[in-house]
Amino acid sequence: MGKTELNTLDLANHVNGVLIGDNIHITGIFNILKDSKKGDVVIRHRIDEIGVEIAFEKSVSCIITQNPTENAIKTAELLGLPVIICDKIELANAFALKWSVENYSNNAKRIVVTGTNGKSTTTHMIYTILFEAGYTTYTNTDSKSEFNTLIDPMVAKQIAEFPYRIDAMVVEVSEVQGWMDRIMKNHAQLMTSTLNPEILVFTNVSLDHIGLVNSIEESFNEISGALKGFKGKNVILNHDDPLIRSMSDLVPSSAEVVFYGSGTELEFLDDGIFHEGRLIMSKDDLPFISPHFIQNTLAAVGVAMALKIDPVIIKKAVSSYKALNRRFSVLYESPLIIDDFAHNPDGIRVTIKSAAELASGDLYLVSAIRGSRGVPINQVNAEAIVEGLKGINHHLVITSSVEMVDQANLVQPSEKRVFIETLDKNDLNYIFYEELFDALKYVVESSKNDDTILLIGAQGMDPAKEVLKKIKEC
Repeated sequence: MGKTELNTLDLANHVNGVLIGDNIHITGIFNILKDSKKGDVVIRHRIDEIGVEIAFEKSVSCIITQNPTENAIKTAELLGLPVIICDKIELANAFALKWSVENYSNNAKRIVVTGTNGKSTTTHMIYTILFEAGYTTYTNTDSKSEFNTLIDPMVAKQIAEFPYRIDAMVVEVSEVQGWMDRIMKNHAQLMTSTLNPEILVFTNVSLDHIGLVNSIEESFNEISGALKGFKGKNVILNHDDPLIRSMSDLVPSSAEVVFYGSGTELEFLDDGIFHEGRLIMSKDDLPFISPHFIQNTLAAVGVAMALKIDPVIIKKAVSSYKALNRRFSVLYESPLIIDDFAHNPDGIRVTIKSAAELASGDLYLVSAIRGSRGVPINQVNAEAIVEGLKGINHHLVITSSVEMVDQANLVQPSEKRVFIETLDKNDLNYIFYEELFDALKYVVESSKNDDTILLIGAQGMDPAKEVLKKIKEC
């Protein structure tokens, strides 16, 4: 199938942008600057004259940007490289995604997963089931969940560069996106509607990205926006989350609602996972039984059932499932060391509870403060730790991971202060280490074989696995 013809003037109109330079034919794909090739369109939120020079050397068709420097425009005009300036970079990336889907995977079954927590595991589980069922499947989920946004053209690029014909795609969509205090309004709606999915999955609603949204109501509005204009067949809803459950009122009458969770046709009971009262997977077949994993598995099974995949295949895929990195990953057995990406209040509370249920001895909790993410999120994260550790024999260690993070993730004095003050106000004992190495070295040397060590946090805890390896080699 030939690609849709596209030129720079048409492209500028599609993204509500202004073209500076000539109207030329576009021969490549939408790409990031680093990976761009001859004929590609580079989409970049900010660009300076050095970026323009690099793009010119790579012989790209044009650049789309929201924030060019004055010298960038002058350099582009001097080099004869077309530049499109748009007000919202997400509109450019949405068009890039739409174009890539239409040109490279138009006939693929499309599934979108959104919500606050559990998106990555649910998406990856669906991908695993589809792969087992014989679908050639694309997914944008990785262990760091970096490709679930319209900040850059990564999903469009990955689809265009996928080496095989895509039978199905399961795409994780961030419920809220932006930078600093600038929210990409209706991000979930824009990215979901661009993909035009057959099946839409919602995991839960809770607070994250504080500063972009500041209340549960705002978070609900952003997440539920994915339903606006939905033209697909199935909406999979978490019945155990009251806000997700209420979204059934927003589902178009043309689509079927499938609930999962307690008291629904797809639930987890003592013996395992049941569908319409029939056991389809025993508890012993599940690789993990933490509450979050069970919820994510139920959502994935709901998708598989909607696609009429054989329960035998579903059982085989789930039972052999290997978790994404940093999703309640067991790093060592004695003492038990568990690593989890928990980085917002709901995730922290549930993860602590799950780890405590596995602990035969004491629980050591090592938490990385979220750097450069603001005071509010660090305050509520500290409050979640206080709540999660109530009644548990524990040892708490806090770190800023200063030696491991870059400037974009450096813990600010105000963030450290509010985190520590929240723990002090609640009379919670802790030890603080600036460096991640020192924090992990302390818990490894202090813990006994029957204890459990839980590592939580986002970027500041990402290097923990490698740091632990070095400590154990010492």
